[in-house]
Amino acid sequence: MDYYGSQMSKLIEQLSLLPGIGTKTAQRLAFHIIRMPKERVEQLAAAMLNARSNIRYCRECCTLTDQELCPICSSPTRDKRTIMVVENTRDLAAYEKTGKYEGVYHVLHGAISPMLGIGPADIRLKELMQRLQGDVGEVIIATNSSLEGETTAMYISRLIKPTGIKVTRIASGVPVGGDLEYIDEVTLLRALEGRVEL
Repeated sequence: MDYYGSQMSKLIEQLSLLPGIGTKTAQRLAFHIIRMPKERVEQLAAAMLNARSNIRYCRECCTLTDQELCPICSSPTRDKRTIMVVENTRDLAAYEKTGKYEGVYHVLHGAISPMLGIGPADIRLKELMQRLQGDVGEVIIATNSSLEGETTAMYISRLIKPTGIKVTRIASGVPVGGDLEYIDEVTLLRALEGRVEL
């Protein structure tokens, strides 16, 4: 039943399609948007459209950026010989919050999951292997401690080992089944410092 009219119902429906947004949250957001000044709504809409039009993958690490190279890859102070492999851009941001990691990243945009039909070709492994043709001394695998994350870590380790590049895995401290983006900086830092060679 349509309680609000077609325009409001359409707004609620579209908002509820966002991940983690149920119907009640979508309703709250819709009412908030309707109460916002028109200029702020236009700014919000423009920001979403601009982000969708201008954000792309970094040429080096595959994170999301609005430049050809992200700020981390273009920084002359970062150690380009050390690459941390993460599942998504949120995980990269979580490690950056520690302020202690000085290397660069590689974002896979997923993890191997046969149950979901996601294989090695569906994540950014080819790009990682191309990067390893350069001067790389260590690859730190920082995938989540889930079944998919562990499967991905072992697969990457087997790919890289024959190249002679040192391969390490972040240490315990990250709970099994935990997503990196929700873990505090101290735990992430301990996991990074206690990494072990695979």
